[in-house]
Amino acid sequence: MQFNMTRRLPITIAALLFALASNGGARAQTQVAPPAISQRAVLPPLGIGLEGIEYPYPVHYLDLTIEGQPLRMAYMDVAPAATPNGKTVVLLHGKSFSGDYWAHTIATLTGQGYRVIAPDQIGFGKSSKPDIRYHFDLLARNTKALLDSLDVNRAAIVGHSFGGMLAVYFARDYPETTEVLALENPIGLEDYRSAIAPQSLETFMAAFFVGWPPVAQHYTEIFSRVLQSPEYPRWARATALTYDMIFNEPIRHEYRLLKMPVLLVIGQSDHSVFFRRYASPEAIKPLGNWPVLGREALKDLPDGKLIEIADVGHVPHAEKPDEFDAALTAFLAARLR
Repeated sequence: MQFNMTRRLPITIAALLFALASNGGARAQTQVAPPAISQRAVLPPLGIGLEGIEYPYPVHYLDLTIEGQPLRMAYMDVAPAATPNGKTVVLLHGKSFSGDYWAHTIATLTGQGYRVIAPDQIGFGKSSKPDIRYHFDLLARNTKALLDSLDVNRAAIVGHSFGGMLAVYFARDYPETTEVLALENPIGLEDYRSAIAPQSLETFMAAFFVGWPPVAQHYTEIFSRVLQSPEYPRWARATALTYDMIFNEPIRHEYRLLKMPVLLVIGQSDHSVFFRRYASPEAIKPLGNWPVLGREALKDLPDGKLIEIADVGHVPHAEKPDEFDAALTAFLAARLR
């Protein structure tokens, strides 16, 4: 596949919060006007391993071999900052993010005695970006291998957005490891295939070369810098492959099989729809009603609890971090034994 690397996007001081860029799928919750061109910073190129991007805690690496390729999975393993309570929380990031955006939640949890593990999944963040067949069971298996390497046998599994979808797969694959489950605006609460026709990998790839809506500065700056990297085609292909995985591996029908306690946190102003770009306006009209989706999902959870956070969109832990952390830690204190 050939890439025209001269067709690069302008650097805007904004960011993609929910893979708006690569699929046009989510609608931005808050539109922030980018600064005038004369005010935009000239940012240096950035490698696809996010070299030079500092994470809030030290980053370690787990060596993996997948499809014959030697790979590295980045992660933060943060010790309790208060008296240890002997419990571990695993934080799984969303599609357009990496583990560093959990900084506030990590500080809250470690301040209450929890050990926190926050990986970058293969294909994301500081981890390797291989050309492989991505699927959720593979990412769950990698996460389990990480926990095994760290001698973690039981943990609370917390996932946001894409990470929420992965967290459900992990809980289904490894129920003995998943003591409790917390899902923050998890994608997959509706099956997009009902409204959107299957797309080729080439279609997903083409979406990398169009405009980007403004949302948050940090991740747009990262992406803008990665665009200048000679490795960008590899990064783009890995990202497109993960979109194909999301489209083709729905998990909502298995919520009724989750036997562990489950916390569902839903931002009430979220209207995001994955793959919006590939559907007609009429087809997507019934999609993206997150308040309703959360309440319907709760009905299928044998031991579920729903927290609705008003006036936030798709990323409650970034938009109202104190309120999100309070809901999460109250749930953990009550249900994590």
